[in-house]
This record gives sequence, C-alpha cells and structure tokens, in this order.
Amino acid sequence: MPKELSSTASKPAFKPYIPASANLPELSIRALVMGVILGMIFGASSLYLVLKVGLTVSASIPVAVIAITLFRLTQKLGGKDSTILENNITQTAGSAGESIAFGLGVTMPAILILGFDLEIWRVMLVGVLGGLLGILLMIPMRRALIVEQHGILKYPEGTACAEVLKAAADQSSREAAGEANNPNAHAEAAKRAKIIFGGFAVGLIYKIANVALRGWKDTPEATFGAPLKAGSIGAEISPELLGVGYVIGPRIAATMAAGGVMSYLLLIPMIKFFGDALSVPVSPGTKLISEMSPGNIRSAYILYIGAGAVAAGGLISLLRAMPTIWRSLTAGLSGMRNTANAVQSTLRTDKDIPMKWVVIGALTIIAIITAATPLHMNFLGAILILVFGFLFATVSSRLTGEIGSSSNPISGMTVATLLFTCLIFLIMGWTGGQYYVTALSVGAIVCIASSNAGSTSQDLKTGYLVGATPRLQQFAILAGALTSALILGPILLKLNESATTFVPAAQVAPNLTTDATKLSSTMQLSGPQADSDKATYKVWQKSDTVGGPAGKYLVDQSGKVVYMVDPGINGTYTDLPDGTKVKKFDAPKAVLMSYIIKGILDQQLPWTLVIFGVMIAIILEMAGIPSLAFAVGVYLPLSSSAPLFVGGMIRWLVDRRNNKLDHNKNLTEEEKQAAGDSSSGVLLSSGYIAGGALAGIVIAFSAGILTNFDKSLNDWATAHNPFFEGINANALSMIPYALIILLLYYVAREKKPA
Repeated sequence: MPKELSSTASKPAFKPYIPASANLPELSIRALVMGVILGMIFGASSLYLVLKVGLTVSASIPVAVIAITLFRLTQKLGGKDSTILENNITQTAGSAGESIAFGLGVTMPAILILGFDLEIWRVMLVGVLGGLLGILLMIPMRRALIVEQHGILKYPEGTACAEVLKAAADQSSREAAGEANNPNAHAEAAKRAKIIFGGFAVGLIYKIANVALRGWKDTPEATFGAPLKAGSIGAEISPELLGVGYVIGPRIAATMAAGGVMSYLLLIPMIKFFGDALSVPVSPGTKLISEMSPGNIRSAYILYIGAGAVAAGGLISLLRAMPTIWRSLTAGLSGMRNTANAVQSTLRTDKDIPMKWVVIGALTIIAIITAATPLHMNFLGAILILVFGFLFATVSSRLTGEIGSSSNPISGMTVATLLFTCLIFLIMGWTGGQYYVTALSVGAIVCIASSNAGSTSQDLKTGYLVGATPRLQQFAILAGALTSALILGPILLKLNESATTFVPAAQVAPNLTTDATKLSSTMQLSGPQADSDKATYKVWQKSDTVGGPAGKYLVDQSGKVVYMVDPGINGTYTDLPDGTKVKKFDAPKAVLMSYIIKGILDQQLPWTLVIFGVMIAIILEMAGIPSLAFAVGVYLPLSSSAPLFVGGMIRWLVDRRNNKLDHNKNLTEEEKQAAGDSSSGVLLSSGYIAGGALAGIVIAFSAGILTNFDKSLNDWATAHNPFFEGINANALSMIPYALIILLLYYVAREKKPA
C-alpha cells in the first residue's frame, strides 16, 4: 500500500451525517427532474455570464437552496417533503450546467474568430462528450481524493453546500442521523430561501427595467482629455456583476479591476500620447492613432497585450501547480489500482459505478469523438484528448479540493492543451484551416472535461459528508451534464445571433466579389435588421484577408458581396444602419484560444504586443501578485471589471464587520472564510447573479423578436428619459444601482446576538 494511503489507516473512521445503514429516498424521479431543470437554468445564466466577463460562480449552493424551498412548498400543497439525500441529488444534477457553460463559453466562440461558423452539432457534441468524459475520468479517483484525503482536501464549496443541506434537513433525515429535534431547522431554511429568491426577484426586475425598458443608462462612462487623453472609466451597473464581485471576494475582484485600470488609464493614454503625431498607421492597426477612439485602440493593440498576459498567467499558474499535478496523478493511479484490486464494498456510501462501465463509457466517447465529422477530428487528436483529459481531470479534481472551484485555473489548463496540441500539429505539418477546428475541438473537450471533473469531485465531497450513495450521485450528474449540454448549444447560437450585425460591404470590403456558383449555403438577415432586407443570400466563409477581413459574407447571385456578418460574440461593429447600438459579448478567453491557434499554426500574431503582455504577467509574479486575475482584467473592458470591484469591496466591508462580532472572534481564518462563503450575502448575491443573468438572456432573445417595440422604446427614452440620456444620465443612473448595493450590504451583515 502506498505510504500516503497507509498513513490514513490509523485515523478514526469518518461518520457521515446519514449513516450507511439508513434507507432514505435518494435518486427519486422528482429530485432528478428538478436538478436537471435547475441545471439548465443555471447553465444558461452561467453561459451568459462567461460570455460577458469570462468567469462563472459555483451553482451548487443556490441550486440546493432553491430545491429545498420548492420541495417545502410542495409539502405545504399536500405533497411530501424531500430528504437530505434527495436534495443532494438535485444539487448534484443541477451543478453540471455551470461547468459545461464555462467550457463552452471560453472555447467555442473562438471558432468565429478563426473564420468558421458556430455549427449546432459541433457545439452540442463538444458539450455532451466533454461533460460526460470529465465525469467518467473522475469516478476512479473518488476514493483517493475524497475518502483517503478527507481532512487534507477541504473542497470549500462542497463543504459549505453540505452545511446548507444539513441545516435544512427534514424530520426523517434528522431522525436517521440520530439528531434530537431541531426546532430552528425549518426557520433557517425558510430564511435562506427568502434571501436567495428575493435576490433573484431584485436582479430580474432591475435588469429588465434597466435594459429592456430603458429605465436608466446601463453603463455610465466618461472619457478624459489631456493629460490622460483617450483614458476612460465606466461601469456596467448590473446586478449579476455586482453579485459575482461579492462571491469571488475583494482580492480577486480588486486584482481584476487593477488590470482594467492599467488598460484604460495607462496603456491606452500612453498609446495615444506617443502615437498622436504619427502620420502612418502602426501595425496591426489600420488607422492613424490620432483618428482612433479608446475602443479602436483597445481593439487594435490592447487585446493582444491582454491575450499575452492571460496566456502567461495561465501557464504560470499551471507551473505553480506542478507539485499538485504530480501528487494528483499518483493519487489517481493509486485510487484506480485500489479500486481494481478491492472487493466491491457492501456499504451503500462506498459504491461507485463499476469500473468496467467507466472504462467502456470513456472508450466509447473517444470513439465517437474520432468519428464525429463536425469536430474534424483524427486519431492523434483523439489520443491527445484522452491523455490531456485524464491529466487535467485529475489536476482539476485535486485543485478544487485545495483552493475551490472559483480559483481553479481551468483556463490555464486549456491554454496548455492548445499550446502542446498546436505545436504537435505544426511538427506534423498540419497548418490548414481544417486543423484550426481540430485543435479547438481538442482544447474545448479537455476544457469541459477538466471543468466538469472538478465540479463532480466537489459534489461527491458534499455527498461524502452528508452520507449519499456515490453511484447514484454519479448517475445524477451524468444526467444533468447530458441535458445541460443539449440545451446550452442552441442558447449559445441564439445569443450570438441576437447581437449579430450585418455590415454593408461598402464599409469593410468595397467591390469585393467571389464565384457565387461555388457557394451552396444560403441565409437571410436576422435580428433587428431582418425587416429591412428580406432577400436570400449565398454564404461565403472567407478565410484570407485579401480585399477585406476574413469572416462570413453574404453574396448575391452575381457574386457581389453585400454584407459582412459581424458576430454577436467578439464582433466589432455595434452600430446598426438605423443608428441604434447593439451590445456585443466579449468572450475574453475565447479570443485568447483563437490567438494561440492562429499564432502557432499560421504565425500571424503581432508577437511584439503579445510579448508585452507576457512581461506584464512576469513582472506581477516577481512582485508576488497573482497574474492571471490581473491579466483577465487587462483584457476585459473596465466597465466589466469595475462592478466586480464594487461587489468585492462590499464583501470586504461586510466580512470586516462580521469578523469583529463576539461569536466570530475566536474562529480561524479558514472558518471565517467558510462562514463568509455560506453567508446571507453570498445567497443574496447568488440571487442577483441568477436573476440578472436570466433577464439578460431573455432580453437578448426578445431583442431579435420585438425589434420594432425595442427601437420605439429606445427612441422615446433617448428623447424623454433623463436617467437614460442627457448630461445628468451618468449621475442619475447611479441612484438605482446604489439601492441594490445598500440592500446587499444590509442583508449581508450578521445581526448581533440579543
């Protein structure tokens, strides 16, 4: 027996909340169905969030609280209350959507930048296969990481979720646990539910009133003159970003905002200062710097600097985790050997899906990946998926136990996967456009697999603490991953379509033509511009930059280009012909993935700017500052990171006050952090996130349907609403934002004991 495992043999046996001998309802139809539905809802909101700011937050606790509340409501209507094990199944199935949404959001939009189209089957295959593979790869490591390493790997979010489930346990669950009657359990569960649903309602109503109804300006901003000429500040005053800032805490939020400050108040003004007098454009820009707006400078130069910083930060975080990677691999292999050699346990709490079916399932997925035409996969790519998938699923599972899912560097693992994959392809001489898709498919599936493996390990830790049956949890998260992946693909395509603009060819590629007889696909205009042109055009996927930028074009029957299709995700043209503006999705990490693929396979990147970004990350690491969060801030618009900073500062004020209360003074730092992570403030913030993000999805969909109503409302607000347009709009729009900030601070404060 390995030394690491034998050292745990003398430890007293762990006793879960529900003993293995108990026989409570667990994998019931109602628990699984509710988990699947909540998983799809939170997956959709997480996808919206990752396209805006490149990150998500754990859905386990919000899903658990909502499940408990809905089951309690069912009981009041004459039904039966849920057991703690049923609630655990619901949160397990419901957590899969968030991790799949992250993987899809940080990888698949890169296909647009690489000159290809978002195909529904490609997106759905990546989500389904990556999600299921990650779960299967983690199952053999459960005993090594969850059981043998109990007390060493904390799994902070999973532990906090277990506490929420135990606090709301029903009477039958408390009896099975051997607890005396707890008269406060129902009241505590009702209080938590009230907070998260209240936050959901506030976030939903606020966002709809703000954006859909044009109640007030959604992004107050100001541009400076000399000495910070072209410098600017702004903030997207949305409830979901405020909530994310509170959940991730002051350190990460402030670090990300600092990166935005560097971009918008240092780098952009410096480029403007040194380039204003130049009489020729500076590559890769195509216009004189003197004619560039702050947004033009960001698009032409800052994005490449930010991409270099993010790539370096991700690789540095990965190198820092190398000791953990080695421990994880050895522990995972030991766990697999122990599982293969051990007699199947008779304890309910120690039963996994049999290893035979895990291996068959993983090999079947690899076979499907190899044969799937939309992925442009080959045998070598499939082998790389299996190798990198196992490596990073192991790493992700262990890192989730050490630092939690919010700080797990999945992006760094994806960057490393793409770098090694593209270098291998380059050695093989595979540099054509087809291999863009192959490399991205490898990176995307590994990204989703490692992300879902981390979520699975977190859920299994929750189940280990409450006394769940691992095999039933594994079935639940497989079902949750499958259903969420099936619905997230169409949502991703619809979000992209809702913000797509059709740019007249005269603006980007005048007199550009092609041979229309060679084009077979056709399409019509969609979204806000659909009413202005009902014609059907042929689709041309242009991969070079001769005569106009690479991308998707609409061509008439004679071969003349009529429109360039500027995607809703990472597009650059926000002005419609009628003068209204469209809000694009930035998908910051997807841009990075596309830069890596193009940079290595085609050597097309402005490497000087990328190296500038690399140096920023290295300098920060030398100063002892984690570079990845800062680098993401350099890339993101300051308007996205500023509200994160506000939320983080509210968390700092609340934690500072709460930690001074008498009943918290003797807690350790870890206990204080755990208390903060399961506090009323986090619950309200989770409600803000879910409500605001869900409203954003609804708004994005309706903008492409109720186009005339949307335009009329925008015209009226521009002419008559001083909160939306005018010299005082920036200041007036801060009033409703201040109200939800004050509400968050008030609810998050602990009340002093009477």
